[in-house]
Amino acid sequence: MAATPPAPAPPRILLAGDAYGRLHQLFKRVKSVNQSTGPFHALLCVGQFFSPEGDAEGAPGDVADYLEGRAAVPIPTYFTGDYGPTAPRLLSKAAAGARGFAPGGIEICPNLFWLRGSNRFTLHGLSVVYLSGKKGPGGPGCYSQDDVDALRALAEEPGIVDLFLTNEWPTGVVNGADTSNVPNQVLDPHGYDPVVAELVAEIKPRYHIAGTKGVFYSREPYINDSAAHVTRFIGLANVGNKEKQKFIHAISPTPASTMSSADIHAKPPNSTLSPYAAPAQSVPIEEAPKRPADNTDAQYWRYDVKRQRQGEAEGGRLCFKFTSSGSCPRGSKCNFRHDEQAVEHYQRNVCFDFLNKGKCERGPECKFAHSLSGDTSIRDSRPRRRVESSCWFCLSSPDVESHLVISIGEAYYCALAKGPLVPNHVLMIPVEHCPSTLMMPSEAEVELGRYKNALVKYFEKQGKTTVFFEWVSQNSRHANLQAVPVPFPKADAVNMIFHLAAKKLGFEFSVVNPDGGVKVARESLISQSESKSSLFYVELPEGKILLHNIDSNEKFPAQFGREVLAGLLSMADRADWRNCKLSKEEEIQMVDDFKQGFCEFDPAE
Repeated sequence: MAATPPAPAPPRILLAGDAYGRLHQLFKRVKSVNQSTGPFHALLCVGQFFSPEGDAEGAPGDVADYLEGRAAVPIPTYFTGDYGPTAPRLLSKAAAGARGFAPGGIEICPNLFWLRGSNRFTLHGLSVVYLSGKKGPGGPGCYSQDDVDALRALAEEPGIVDLFLTNEWPTGVVNGADTSNVPNQVLDPHGYDPVVAELVAEIKPRYHIAGTKGVFYSREPYINDSAAHVTRFIGLANVGNKEKQKFIHAISPTPASTMSSADIHAKPPNSTLSPYAAPAQSVPIEEAPKRPADNTDAQYWRYDVKRQRQGEAEGGRLCFKFTSSGSCPRGSKCNFRHDEQAVEHYQRNVCFDFLNKGKCERGPECKFAHSLSGDTSIRDSRPRRRVESSCWFCLSSPDVESHLVISIGEAYYCALAKGPLVPNHVLMIPVEHCPSTLMMPSEAEVELGRYKNALVKYFEKQGKTTVFFEWVSQNSRHANLQAVPVPFPKADAVNMIFHLAAKKLGFEFSVVNPDGGVKVARESLISQSESKSSLFYVELPEGKILLHNIDSNEKFPAQFGREVLAGLLSMADRADWRNCKLSKEEEIQMVDDFKQGFCEFDPAE
């Protein structure tokens, strides 16, 4: 029997604080460290990268030597501090000749990457998220509202972020920490940012790296709310500081995507509670309010920054469940409006967004009416909303197997699969009769994301990752997005086995989101679904989405996703659900077992 190959060594990363344009000194130190204790895979720089001196030609600072080829950057280097008097002039030239690789930086010269705005990218298996710039009035060198909103949306996506890079420190980071021996600069309020504090509390990275305060500080690990792993904060001093504070630091973290559940859950003895357990509310950039424990409807509206900025009152919002089905199990306890007239309009194919907000962001591309008039010439050309009495998945249908239901939300409910591939095989199903999750309203997409995130966390606790897939056929009756847990050791093989299966059938997958951003990829899928072609897509554990647009004359296997995963899991005999049927008593027991473990993650609870 062949020996199991050793796991690859974790990447070795150098971190540096504010360079202040002193790149010769910085890279001299990097070369020295690389020769003595390397090799290192990359250098991540936070804080002000450019010189604080004036913007005259030939101003102090070494950046120009590297941009113009007089000096070489020794290892791949990424920076977020795109501000300082010389920065606009130097970066404008770089941006004009950008060489691509946008999520992971604009390469402004060989081995030097500008992390612009905010984004997420993968670096040697590590999930890296960054916020470039600093708090300010706007313009060059300041992060924007869109940058912050993008990170808040990213925080809703599944998966653990390994590294979060910011320039300024998060307000409150020392709360609950031992400050008896810290430098005075740590307690100085200058250089803290409350927006960064809110973002890190939502993103929950394993490491948070920041600069700007001119001091080295490694905080005790802290325990995140609603997450299994701890976070370590590291603040770095500026390059060449007179106090000899540490400005370069080495780490070698194993990517969370390859860690065992036990390692992810490990909590060092000196761990503290989260310093952001009760973040301040008076911050310059606002977020929609978090869901209170006793307000189950609020989960449906938890994340909508634009709506929050527009100041819509919660009491005026329609209950999606009541509007779409004519009933709501919360009755008078529901925090949203139950409007019989809205139900009638909805059944006549009026767009829910239009009913709820008076407008719809999809505009003319929306499949439903943007009018309350009785103009049937508009409505009749659009798909008719309905509940099918013979549909297995319509909740009000006599054929629905309600004992398999594990959670009911506003727009979606979750059920265990009949004839499951594995015991925790889950289907996410629209409450209304809809042939594809990609055709659901934008509010429903938010709830779907929340269910996906909850399942990812639930399965992570069991040492498993999650694969999502959906087949959208021209003949589809009622949508279901499937979630299948896969043991962590097999996670890396999911991508390969789907590509091999595709090759065997004579097609190639396209990658919707090479950078792994799920939210943008879903938007792209939604736009493609508005054509009348069939499609199949699968969301891999690392977040990438593989897509196959199915030709009208193509014979595509209806159980393709399940068959591929059955092969991966060495369960070829379970590829067909009809071979895996259980008695009703066994199904009820299976649902009860699932609910007991899932209740702490269920967004509808």
